[in-house]
Amino acid sequence: MFILAGLGNMGPKYERTRHNVGFDTIDYLAAIYRINSFKSKHKSLIAEGIIQGQKTLLVKPQTYMNNSGEAIRQIIDYYKVPYENLVIIYDDVDLDVGHIRIRAKGSAGTHNGMRSIISHIKTEGFPRIRIGIGKAPERMDLADYVLSRFSDDERKLVNSAVENAAKAAITIICASVEIAMSKYNNSNT
Repeated sequence: MFILAGLGNMGPKYERTRHNVGFDTIDYLAAIYRINSFKSKHKSLIAEGIIQGQKTLLVKPQTYMNNSGEAIRQIIDYYKVPYENLVIIYDDVDLDVGHIRIRAKGSAGTHNGMRSIISHIKTEGFPRIRIGIGKAPERMDLADYVLSRFSDDERKLVNSAVENAAKAAITIICASVEIAMSKYNNSNT
């Protein structure tokens, strides 16, 4: 089994914001694979389905971004999935809008949601897909920036990035993180 978890904040107030590109990617995967039966469980919205022949759990933690680790810990404990089969998809202010970056493991960087996950599961050894949302403009508070919406031009780039992030997640499931990295890292089209 694989777990694909997109990070974000729940509720209409946060839909389509920069911080919710992880949720956007999970929604995209759910739509193309017709995995629509999301249920509230383990402090998350989860749906089970088959992606490219692999049993897969789509996850949107409902703990708010900074506490994402609480939900991920419960899911890992319940489903007993190895860490290398956990893929976290989230926003990154250090990547240009529309770019994606895949890593097999690594630190949380400046992302509080990832910090929470690493703190709760006690390892950095799981794949992640970061979607670039660009740097905050000078004098703009980072929290305000990540909770803002994209311009129309940026949204086009982000929609492409969400598709590429979904394809990268599928490649991780079907092949390997390394193949996904070589195919999609820094991809923006």
